[in-house]
Amino acid sequence: MTVKVLLDTDIGSDIDDAVCLAYLLANPECELLGITTVTGEAVKRAQMASAMCKVAGKSIPIFPGREQPLLREQLQPTAPQAEALERWDHQIDFPEGQAVVFLRDTIRAHPGEVILLTIGPLSNIGALFAMDPEIPSLLKGLVMMCGVFTNRLAGIGPLEWNAMGDPHATAIVYHTPVRMHRSIGLDVTCQVTMKADEVRRMFRMKLLFPVLDFAEVWFRERDVITFHDPLAATTIFNDQICQFERGMVEVELSSPRLSGLLHWRSDSQNGPHEVALSVDPERFIEHYFGVLGKY
Repeated sequence: MTVKVLLDTDIGSDIDDAVCLAYLLANPECELLGITTVTGEAVKRAQMASAMCKVAGKSIPIFPGREQPLLREQLQPTAPQAEALERWDHQIDFPEGQAVVFLRDTIRAHPGEVILLTIGPLSNIGALFAMDPEIPSLLKGLVMMCGVFTNRLAGIGPLEWNAMGDPHATAIVYHTPVRMHRSIGLDVTCQVTMKADEVRRMFRMKLLFPVLDFAEVWFRERDVITFHDPLAATTIFNDQICQFERGMVEVELSSPRLSGLLHWRSDSQNGPHEVALSVDPERFIEHYFGVLGKY
């Protein structure tokens, strides 16, 4: 049995989106129905996704999505890793302005079967839920790399990029009931990292070659990757990597300085949201490279 997945991504900024897409393309349990991109230079982001799909030998529908948040200014106007595209075969042109409609139509074509995986700011998803309020009830689940919930690691501030990138869309998504509404936040994902030298040594599988090329752009400014997005993806297929707790998430909109802050309250009986509170990093690494190594 495979799991039908739709991926919404801002690939091209942090390297973890490409690391996540490689996992989905390699995973025999994943039926990737389509990819939508979000934030600035959405077409370049779509081109990066297409380059990885070509390496995988898969034809996946790809749609550039919203480049602007619902109300605030764009915090992420460019896709810097796209500079590596010239070294990889990729699709050039894409149908534009159709990403949200594509998501709607695909979910409606497979009621109760699709996991929507979001690993970027939530502009596309907020627009989708606002346009067609029935869509959330037709999902099998919503899995998001989003937020900060426990602040148990030093150096993690209260705000997280995907939540603050379009806070009004974030509020729409968290205020909408979904059968499985799951969040994996920075306080958990920041526990799974890899230094640049080890990345260069470990990323020797076919599907990780373009990722490693994109990563060299990332490594110009830092010497580590954090597995934010792939960690969220692996929880769809392996329930032993993260432990979740039910509760309620509220989104801060009243303070301009803290817009997009997520307030978390545990409620194991009636909470509509699942939040990751712990991770087994070794189990994640074993699972991730086990999947990539078999492709």
